[in-house]
Amino acid sequence: MNNSLIALWKEGRTRFTKLLDATQESDLSKHLGESPNSAGFLIRHITEVELLFAKNVFGLAEVKIVAKTLIAGKDTGEWTNLAELKEISTYAAEMLEKAISVQENWDEVIETKEFGRKTKAEALGRITTHTAYHAGQLALILKYGK
Repeated sequence: MNNSLIALWKEGRTRFTKLLDATQESDLSKHLGESPNSAGFLIRHITEVELLFAKNVFGLAEVKIVAKTLIAGKDTGEWTNLAELKEISTYAAEMLEKAISVQENWDEVIETKEFGRKTKAEALGRITTHTAYHAGQLALILKYGK
């Protein structure tokens, strides 16, 4: 079953990875209208939350993460290095895939302060849609942002 869930998650993540592949360093500081979040911030935020899910929701203790976007609570303008953002994105993908692959009971209920009580299966849906949601925002910024 885990292979099917990994395939589902990977396909959902392509909404993000295809955009990341097309992103230029000059795009990272773009904003859409009065939106407070830049393209670089969204990329960093997506990957941080994926890493937090791998570690805190799915229990992969080896994950190393400092959630800078969550700590700051806003875009500080520091996410302008495309190579670093791609590196953390690759790391997040590797860690979340590993975390999904080692799960044994997808019906197990977990609880977090961010989203309450969910089964692990529901949590996988949550992280998949979180990434896709912000990928949609990223797409708009890359297309129309200044």
